[in-house]
Amino acid sequence: MPLRIVLVRHGQSSFNVEHRIQGRDDLSTLTDTGQSQARATGAALRDLTFTAAYTSPLRRAADTAQLLLAEQGQGLVATSDALLLEIDLAPWSGLLRQELREHHAELERQWRLAPERLELQRADGHTYLPLQELMAQAQQFREQLLERHGAAITDEQGPPQTVLVVAHNAILRCLLLALLDLPLSGFRRLRVDNCSLSVLNLSGGGVQVESLNGLAHLGDPLPSKGPGPRLLLVRHGETDWNREGRFQGQIDIPLNATGRSQAEAAGRFLAPVTINRAYTSCMARPRQTAEAILASHPGVPLTSSTGLVEIGHGLWEGRLEREIAEGWPQLLADWKRAPQTVQMPEGETLQQVWDRSLATWARIAASLSDDETALVVAHDAVNKTILCGLLGLQPADIWAIKQGNGGVTVIDYPEGAGGRPLVAAMNLTPHLGGVLDRTAAGAL
Repeated sequence: MPLRIVLVRHGQSSFNVEHRIQGRDDLSTLTDTGQSQARATGAALRDLTFTAAYTSPLRRAADTAQLLLAEQGQGLVATSDALLLEIDLAPWSGLLRQELREHHAELERQWRLAPERLELQRADGHTYLPLQELMAQAQQFREQLLERHGAAITDEQGPPQTVLVVAHNAILRCLLLALLDLPLSGFRRLRVDNCSLSVLNLSGGGVQVESLNGLAHLGDPLPSKGPGPRLLLVRHGETDWNREGRFQGQIDIPLNATGRSQAEAAGRFLAPVTINRAYTSCMARPRQTAEAILASHPGVPLTSSTGLVEIGHGLWEGRLEREIAEGWPQLLADWKRAPQTVQMPEGETLQQVWDRSLATWARIAASLSDDETALVVAHDAVNKTILCGLLGLQPADIWAIKQGNGGVTVIDYPEGAGGRPLVAAMNLTPHLGGVLDRTAAGAL
């Protein structure tokens, strides 16, 4: 059974509002807005039963955990854990961000562009690498978490466990990197907003990011857009073959009734969002999904691309998993264990999908101006390869990414289309009901 981990960043703090550096100092407190965010997050989590809850001891996180759990209604009390303390930026604590830019320009630039190499000096004169220290701390918390709750991963007869973790921006990003076994160079590729919800599933097959930085429970569908172009990546709605667990690949199966409802729900979810252009695979199921979303955005041009079509499963297409197990038992086992090694019989490899989908994505991103937002609607394997590439993962890691039918992912380019991508949110499905992704898994 899986171990589910729900990550929550603390609510808005007084230093957040003042644009001050917080770090590890316990000088800021939750604002009224931050308290409301914590309660709203607790209300959003009422359907979940937590095995345990952990919080940073800093007030802004501990108070968030207390308010959240009181609203969630289970009667659970969070355990304070020093391994969830925020990054140690003691030389900067309390500074306005503008003051940091004015008086420590080179260090501030280092923090923005390559934070893993940032070196600061403590009061005793010794230098240290704050982000590298934080990553070691996150890795230690990960090991502690697995020691306490890892039995849920291996005990097939036992109940699943769900653990809540309430902490801070930088430590949560490091924990995500640690769970995904990614290097610190990926720190700036992730976004974690105040009281956002991120869900990870740990199983015998590894770690899966179910969702990242969900904010709909706070009133806004998506994280705020900053400078640079934005792309909204959506998986098509459900088909009958998704529901049946058939490998559909490049067979042009249309949406079923549930899929059309999911597409319409995604359209309502994204109705308040400005969309300037739209792109889709040339297959029916993503095109129908894109058209439903664009019903709230009249006049937005929709362009089809063969580079976004689903992986070619070859002779597996139209078959159920049990049928494939009968004909290709070893190849199916390899697909589950090491998908990057599999050449689909008369079909494609993941590397081929990776090359064409990421090349198409890069062309779309490069075509956008800084103030534009584009919608891209594609398929499970295509979306997974795109996200693996943007996060610094490899084709072998596609099972680490979940893409639900009608799920919405947000990618920003704050440095421009040629710069580093930022995964601002991933696989958002609250418009389909609740915090968790309960859409059909399909056969991929």
